Amino acid sequence: MPLKRRKNRTPTPLCPLSECMAVLGGAWTPNILWYLSSGPRRFSELRADIPLVSGKVITQRLRELEERGVISRTVMPTSPPSVEYKLTEHGQEFLPAIRAIVDVGYRLKAKQKGGTAPPSETVEVEDSPSEVGLPAAV
Repeated sequence: MPLKRRKNRTPTPLCPLSECMAVLGGAWTPNILWYLSSGPRRFSELRADIPLVSGKVITQRLRELEERGVISRTVMPTSPPSVEYKLTEHGQEFLPAIRAIVDVGYRLKAKQKGGTAPPSETVEVEDSPSEVGLPAAV
């Protein structure tokens, strides 16, 4: 006798989650947002912040994020010209989710080491995702 199929009792439709994950789901995207959360960064600075990712992938992610209105790109009038990236107001909306992931990373890291994680209020933007146990390609 086959099992009876249960109704999904999820209070909200999956669509909003899918919309959010369409932005955050790209490889290295949470890392890029994390580093931009402390202020504008140039491409070379982001490349140094995330050394395990290729320049090609960073470029792809930055373009995708700019198309979605998550970051803005500003060409600086310098010689040679440089480009600066920063979070838009829309991009700032993702930071509470990123910080929540970082908090979980602290707790996971503490469990692995047998220690205690710092309270949620003490998580600072300057911490890098790799330092807090956040997987590189979330």
